[in-house]
Amino acid sequence: MPQPAHSTARSPLAPLPPSDNITEHRRSPLPPLPLPHGVTQHLLHCPSAGLTFHLLEAGHAPEEQKPLVLLVHGYPELAFSWRKVMPALADAGYYVVAFDQRGYGRTTGWDDSPFPKTNMADFTVTNLVRDVVVLVHALGYRAVECIVGHDFGAVTSSMCAWMRPDLFRSVVMMSHPFKEHPGLPFDVLHGEPATTPPPQLDVQKDLAKLPEPRKHYKWYNATSTAALHWYSPNQGLAAFLRGYWHVKSADWGGNDPQPLTAWSAAELAKMPLYYIMPFAKSMPETIELMMQGEDAEKSKRWLSDEALHVYVQEWRRTGFQGGLNWYRTMTDPERKKDLDLFAGRKIECPSIFISGAKDWGNYQEPGALEGFPKTCLQFKGVRMIEGAGHWPQQEQPEAVVKELLEFLEVHV
Repeated sequence: MPQPAHSTARSPLAPLPPSDNITEHRRSPLPPLPLPHGVTQHLLHCPSAGLTFHLLEAGHAPEEQKPLVLLVHGYPELAFSWRKVMPALADAGYYVVAFDQRGYGRTTGWDDSPFPKTNMADFTVTNLVRDVVVLVHALGYRAVECIVGHDFGAVTSSMCAWMRPDLFRSVVMMSHPFKEHPGLPFDVLHGEPATTPPPQLDVQKDLAKLPEPRKHYKWYNATSTAALHWYSPNQGLAAFLRGYWHVKSADWGGNDPQPLTAWSAAELAKMPLYYIMPFAKSMPETIELMMQGEDAEKSKRWLSDEALHVYVQEWRRTGFQGGLNWYRTMTDPERKKDLDLFAGRKIECPSIFISGAKDWGNYQEPGALEGFPKTCLQFKGVRMIEGAGHWPQQEQPEAVVKELLEFLEVHV
């Protein structure tokens, strides 16, 4: 597999070639993205983060500072995934910015060392939040009207609101509900003797013991071989990514999400194979299995070949390890200890959860969705988008815009 084009070098880039949908002040040899009218593409160098952010914007007006709405993508998506909703949000009077997160797309400066040599401190959740704080200041803002995150981006958005309620005035989580910190040992000096906590479930070990052995996708994505699997699928990268988007969408008939009662192997195994994978298969092999007999043409309704080509060209250029590094930190308890700094805190700003009605991501963390009124002090409810699975802003963008604007106009 070729090395990703990213480098840890901090040198600024020169101006991009002119195009109808690009305005910029630094050069990149990369082709312009097929963006809708009113959405422009930029590189923003932020030395304090060590990154040059690639971002898309809409609604910028030099003569006024409009309320800022940040859009944060998940895996394996990009800022490009928000292209369908940005113009409508800008037309409603907001300055809208979507950016490629650390490890993704055309954002550069992150550590792309070989797997065993990566500085994983760069990919902790607190550093992810730090990236957003740096970006907000670089954009010339001291408050964000709303941060909207989808999938792994919902981790970013919820963590930003959780850690910096002074900076983020509201938060929208999509497809990945916020789950509060489990808490720290309390009153152990003079209180009742602390009870011994139950042993932590080794989810991979327990899933492997099932009659049909399985494994959790997050732990699989954290392995040293996952990036190569993602990069070199037998069916070809375009067919693999098309299939991955298809089976997680409302177009795949097997998506009938239901709440799970516990974090146990038996309950987790109720989820589709793209979440709880066959033990001996890679992700591309899993998707190839799931796509047998499926009509991949269905997803072209909302993910055109032109749009799919953007993802194919970007991931082929960068490789997948940068995006997968976030799974390495999320599955490593040692890399999450800094979250103890915020133990006991709730999300204080107005918040809402928007997702596809056919999205199993709503329930992959048992109890998280049901815990929202307790974990978010100004929670404004759950909005399920009909006709959408895991990719609502791409499958049903008009419905997503409607819910976002209602939340912003009524509750913020």
